[in-house]
Amino acid sequence: MSGTDVKLVLRSTRVVTPGGTRPAAVHVAGGTIDAVLPYDTEVPEGARVEDFGDDVLMPGLVDTHVHVNDPGRTEWEGFYTATRAAAAGGITTLLDMPLNSLPPTTTVEHLRVKQQVAAPKVHVDTGFWGGAIPSNVKDLRPLYEAGVFGFKCFLSPSGVEEFPELDQEQLARSMAEIAGFGGLLIVHAEDPHHLASAPQQGGPAYADFLASRPRDAENTAIEGLIAHAKRLNARVHVLHLSSSDALPLIAAAKREGVRVTVESCPHFLTLTAEEVPDGATEFKCCPPIREAANQDALWQGLADGTIDCIVSDHSPCTTDLKTPDFASAWGGISSLQLGLPAIWTEARRRGHSLDDVARWMSAAPAELAGLTAKGAIEAGRDADFAVLAPDATFTVDPAELFHRNQVTAYAGRTLHGVVRSTWLRGVRIATEGTLAEPTGRLQTRNH
Repeated sequence: MSGTDVKLVLRSTRVVTPGGTRPAAVHVAGGTIDAVLPYDTEVPEGARVEDFGDDVLMPGLVDTHVHVNDPGRTEWEGFYTATRAAAAGGITTLLDMPLNSLPPTTTVEHLRVKQQVAAPKVHVDTGFWGGAIPSNVKDLRPLYEAGVFGFKCFLSPSGVEEFPELDQEQLARSMAEIAGFGGLLIVHAEDPHHLASAPQQGGPAYADFLASRPRDAENTAIEGLIAHAKRLNARVHVLHLSSSDALPLIAAAKREGVRVTVESCPHFLTLTAEEVPDGATEFKCCPPIREAANQDALWQGLADGTIDCIVSDHSPCTTDLKTPDFASAWGGISSLQLGLPAIWTEARRRGHSLDDVARWMSAAPAELAGLTAKGAIEAGRDADFAVLAPDATFTVDPAELFHRNQVTAYAGRTLHGVVRSTWLRGVRIATEGTLAEPTGRLQTRNH
């Protein structure tokens, strides 16, 4: 592309670029960023200008941890509603987890089913993780060649029968297979033996639930995962880190050259165990929301680079599954539409900038998944943007959310950061609660 092909110019006094936030004019041609130029650069003839004033133009978010549950459990969510909520929240690309859908994404045939269901429904670009379960080692390479971005496994029960966990021997076998073709293994790291020996009270008290998912379960599982990765020179990623106790282990492994990356989630970084009311199972997830001091340490892990990225782990269900008993209620927090303002609210309080937020929620997840056209406002990338009014506030009303089931742990919270609009390949797909028809594209690895 050259400047003569530019049909759209997006301007703001605050554009978040890899080199920092500055006034700029972003020239878009054919759905791609053609150039990022000074704010007052002459507009090419025939180009339309959108000037956002002091609202922040930032890269569209990339959420690599979403449970869409489609097909099979579409009463829990579904591609249409999940991607609608994503678009409203400034997310322009998401990756769907392999479980809670029926079938799970554990064979090429199952991947094709999911792709066919998703294709006409997605408002944002959408890709897929494969699953690693005890019975599908032979399916891992074919799935990788079919375009999944990597493979998820559990080290403790997943909560659904069709997606069993791996024991240590099976983990090593799957990891060796995936490392053999250069793939990525992403891991729900809780040790089943520590979970089995923890007190299991049940009931409405959050303190009892927290005791049933101890930090040791995470720490031990992560320690074992790092040991396998080191021995096999495998690339691994720790999902939804909750226990800050594991941070020194992870930091040491990174210094030694172990290929390990780590994510955390908005709920661990903005909600605390101390504030969870008894019976409020909209706050239940596994691993759990922990204490305020733990949260402080997670933020330090983000600041020093031990934690690489922040993604939602959006794991919704129907309202009736959120019973007041923490033992029996479905574990999962719905936050797809709210992740950006939730994180920005806490980040600004802790002295972080929107450059940091864009790195954690856009650039780093894109890099994790190998989405080379996503994650930054720079020439050659897709023209995917979120326009944020960072000082504007709103109070979360579940009835205004686009998730299929309007259950959220953020209900009633006042958050900073209103997403004014979301753009996908240079086309506005969301404007303050008004959504365009779905124009998202399915993404495959290296495409």
